[in-house]
Amino acid sequence: MSDDLLFEQELLEESLQNEALEWWQRGHTVQQQGRLKEAIECYDRSIEIFPTAEAYTFRGWAKSFQGKLSEAIADCHKAIAVDPDYGNPYNDIGAYLIQLGDLRAAIPWLKRAFTAKRYECPFYPRHNLGRVYEQLRDFPRALHYYKSAYLLNKNYTVAIEAFRRLQGKLN
Repeated sequence: MSDDLLFEQELLEESLQNEALEWWQRGHTVQQQGRLKEAIECYDRSIEIFPTAEAYTFRGWAKSFQGKLSEAIADCHKAIAVDPDYGNPYNDIGAYLIQLGDLRAAIPWLKRAFTAKRYECPFYPRHNLGRVYEQLRDFPRALHYYKSAYLLNKNYTVAIEAFRRLQGKLN
């Protein structure tokens, strides 16, 4: 393949990535406004143009708000297939399994989020694990994960509140 053809292919791919990103951003914006159907349509368009882990994960998140948890989980699996280093879908699968009441199945997914190379919010799966262990009545582990979440992000007060609430119950 000539250098010129390779360069043109790279430009085309970059252009597609940029267009897909624009659709993903539109989807995220309208999702924040509560317009879930429109958000899903934007994520669909983004995925059609250039599939990304972010578009699949956020489409799944929008579907979860519609109560379509099995579809949300399926989207997270697609996100992982596209980019196994992206942490959000692991946590999200765990969170959806918690919603479904399958606490033990959530644990390995939440733990996989810990080691994701690309994850800006590693405190979320720790907090979610705290919730799981609290519901399983393993209070020492629950306290450990609530505290761990808080130590990773001291602005995430939900975790320290959960820690204090559970600690108060046990005293």
